Order: sequence, then structure tokens, then C-alpha cells
Amino acid sequence: MSAPALSPIGKAFVVAAFLEAITWSGLLVGMFFKYQTASVDLGLSLVALFGRAHGLAFLVYVVVTVMAGVRQRWPLWALLLGVLAAVPPLVTVPLEIWFRRIGLLSPRG
Repeated sequence: MSAPALSPIGKAFVVAAFLEAITWSGLLVGMFFKYQTASVDLGLSLVALFGRAHGLAFLVYVVVTVMAGVRQRWPLWALLLGVLAAVPPLVTVPLEIWFRRIGLLSPRG
């Protein structure tokens, strides 16, 4: 069974969720190098780079999630879950996969 087609805002949600997770990962790697290894300079550089990138990705993800929720007429629970998924590391990708499966990212007819 193939996945349903994505709406334009659904595609934006997929990209935002992926970027949010990637930048979270980079920030966690940077924090590991900064606090758990002797490579403090590398850690500081990675934290600075991915910290800024993740801050931007987080804000973009939240805005795109709210836009998707409004345009796609998501139930309130889905909108709240979408926004809250940005807080714990790497939750946006599994949420995006689930939202795709249940049709929340498909075009509305």
C-alpha cells in the first residue's frame, strides 16, 4: 500500500520535522563533545553552530505545525501534539510518519 499524497503544507511539515530532528541531533553531538570529551573547542563550535540552527529550525517547525493544523483542520489534540513534539529530542520524525499514515498531511478534498 502506498502512502497517501501530501498537501503542500504537508510537505513543508515533513521538511520542518526532519530539519528540527537533524539540528537536535547535531546539538546533542556538540554537547557531548563539549561536556564529555577533551575536545572542548570542537564542542563549543558545534554547540554554537547547531544551537543557532536548531533555534531557527524549532521556530520554523512550530510555525509550520500551526499553519498545517489550521489549513488541514487538524483536531486540537493533533495540533497540540505536533507543537509539543518539538520539545523532546527526535520526536518530530516519528510524529510526522504517524501523521502521514493517519492522513493528517494529505490534501483535504
